[in-house]
Amino acid sequence: MYEVFDSHRSRYASVGIVSSMPGELIDSIWVIIDLDLKGVIPLNNLITFDLIDNNGQVTMHFSQEDSEVEMAIDLPFPYSADLPKEVYAYDDGSRQTILLPSETN
Repeated sequence: MYEVFDSHRSRYASVGIVSSMPGELIDSIWVIIDLDLKGVIPLNNLITFDLIDNNGQVTMHFSQEDSEVEMAIDLPFPYSADLPKEVYAYDDGSRQTILLPSETN
């Protein structure tokens, strides 16, 4: 069995993510996974991040199915109403992808 969200595997962002989020926010998701979540709580292969307006700055709210653990991380980046409200990080065992909910079908 593989370890989910192993930082040594290939990581990608979907076209929808790249076209709707600045690179520093995309990179922040990987940093949050590696530094704040991995090894702290058991992770599913699909995790959710809500992007929240926190007085003009971005807060990323982590959650996943079948877990009561949630976490909000304040980031030093400006919030925009054009940002997606929700994004997923998915690990299929060989690569990891950040994608929009509409891109999961």
